[in-house]
Amino acid sequence: MSGICNILGVPFNNMTPIETVELLNVYLNGDTKVAVYTPNPEMVMAARKDPEFMEVLNNSAVNLPDGIGIVYASRFTENVIEERVPGCDTILALFDKIKGSKKTVYFFGSAPGVAEQAKAEMEKKFKGLNVVGTADGYFDENREREIIDEINTLKPDLLLVGIGFPKQEKWIAKHLPELDVKVAVGVGGSLDVFSGTVKRAPKIFIKLGLEWFYRLLTQPSRIGRMMQLPLFMLAVVGDKCKKADKPQKPKKTVKIKNYTVKIKRKKHQDKTAHEENKDEE
Repeated sequence: MSGICNILGVPFNNMTPIETVELLNVYLNGDTKVAVYTPNPEMVMAARKDPEFMEVLNNSAVNLPDGIGIVYASRFTENVIEERVPGCDTILALFDKIKGSKKTVYFFGSAPGVAEQAKAEMEKKFKGLNVVGTADGYFDENREREIIDEINTLKPDLLLVGIGFPKQEKWIAKHLPELDVKVAVGVGGSLDVFSGTVKRAPKIFIKLGLEWFYRLLTQPSRIGRMMQLPLFMLAVVGDKCKKADKPQKPKKTVKIKNYTVKIKRKKHQDKTAHEENKDEE
């Protein structure tokens, strides 16, 4: 898998989970500042109504196909995404990769006390992981300045921002130029999961792509938000039909930043298209 899959104006990186972690690690070892987001169908629908949010998503270094709805929607495009890349699992895999190294992390977001608990739990689970600082997601203008100053004093390589969308994505886009970090990721409610405050769905739900359904069962109040999924799919189908009716035009380059990096691939079962062609020969 490779390239960019554009869904309703939002570009998604089409990579396997292993390739995604490798890419993020390359950025952590680089000398650039990058923003990483994890759009799901609800976020895509919000971006269609919010030009600023759409622009933010179009100017990230990486957009992970976090929701199973994104994977289904990609089947209506020319670059089909075969596998969901959940933001929460990606960050956990990245923690496992950088534990014991000199790489440092900062947790910013969620309710008071949650980020601190997440730090304790993650450092216990990943021996050698260094979370150098935390801050909750309740702040005014003065407190925000203090948080930014603290981040720049500590200079974490990885900054996790969990203050809800689109606030977290807009916050990263606005402040990344002044932040002394390598990678800033919008993680939504992942800090709640890391802290143990919120339990993830059982593995069978996650494997079947039904984590959203488990959340609905445990949090019926989310029904309003979940209704965005069928609306999203209708919009995707409608967009596909409109494009089919129009004459073909030269493809436009999406705005997503094109960082040239070399990924050291680990051995795994995924094959590139080039390798598959060789097999056929």
